[in-house]
Amino acid sequence: MEELRQTAGRLVSGGKGIFAADASVKSISARLAKYGVAESEEERRKYRQLLFTTPGIGEFVSGVIMHDESFRQTDGSGKLFRETLAEAGILPGIKVDRGTVDLANFPGEKVTEGLDGLRERLEEYAQMGACFTKWRAVIVIGEKIPTREAIKINADILARYAALSQEAGMVPVVEPEVVMEGGHNAERCAEVTTQTGKIVFEVLAEMKVDFGGMIYKVNMILPGRENREEISDEDVAQKTCEVLGRIVPVDTAGVVFLSGGQDPVTATRRLNAIVKHDKTAWPMTFSFERALEQAAMEKWLGKDENIEFAQKELLYRARMNSLAARGFYSGEDV
Repeated sequence: MEELRQTAGRLVSGGKGIFAADASVKSISARLAKYGVAESEEERRKYRQLLFTTPGIGEFVSGVIMHDESFRQTDGSGKLFRETLAEAGILPGIKVDRGTVDLANFPGEKVTEGLDGLRERLEEYAQMGACFTKWRAVIVIGEKIPTREAIKINADILARYAALSQEAGMVPVVEPEVVMEGGHNAERCAEVTTQTGKIVFEVLAEMKVDFGGMIYKVNMILPGRENREEISDEDVAQKTCEVLGRIVPVDTAGVVFLSGGQDPVTATRRLNAIVKHDKTAWPMTFSFERALEQAAMEKWLGKDENIEFAQKELLYRARMNSLAARGFYSGEDV
């Protein structure tokens, strides 16, 4: 457990964050196709090589969450990506859930699959050098949802995953995401995020998960995407910190935020506001995907001659978010 706590502390310290580069094959292929990149394993490999070999990225990123495909891929010289990251001082991690499906008898609600055979998969990933894992649950806000039953089912699964991950010697990143889709206001988001968090931590405790050896990945408190409510960065920070103060135990290793579909600059600004708002018992930092890599994808366009420009974009966004994780972000460089 002491080793787990050291790893967890390393992932959330020093103003560094976790790069969530764990999009599924279907998802990353569809996004690349929007920019004219062929949907093939080789093109996905080339794109990930661009990301993982960005010079200097280890200064701002502590860990990278990978998909199973990228965890097994190599760079142009035949070196495994996970080894390339480790040599740059970045901890390799792995997404181990297998995505969401409709929850039977609960219209509009989701459950995450992947527990079958998880112990054996975790043992393999640990032997291959993974230091931490991630599992994402999806909580949807709508008319009469989420139900307590749906939250509890997802919490039970998250807790079983976290216990198995720690058993295998890897830090679990526990992610019950309250998604932004919908017309709800920020108060409703806060209510659901609080309810979800309380149930999740209650079940984690029942499963004897060591909070000091796990990381909680959570959404910021925001109105739904279809809601026209204006909300300031300061209001986001206040509401988010209030919710976290109610649900996250003081001995938790750290909290990392997902961007949830916010544009990159907005996500960085709000992260900065949250970090500056209140001094908590646990460190807070970012675990972004598109808010970190979108600009690089737009620059690359599948062309080798654009790799350097794309890597500069990624490094820039990583640096901005590292500043925000320390409360030092003052706006975009001109």
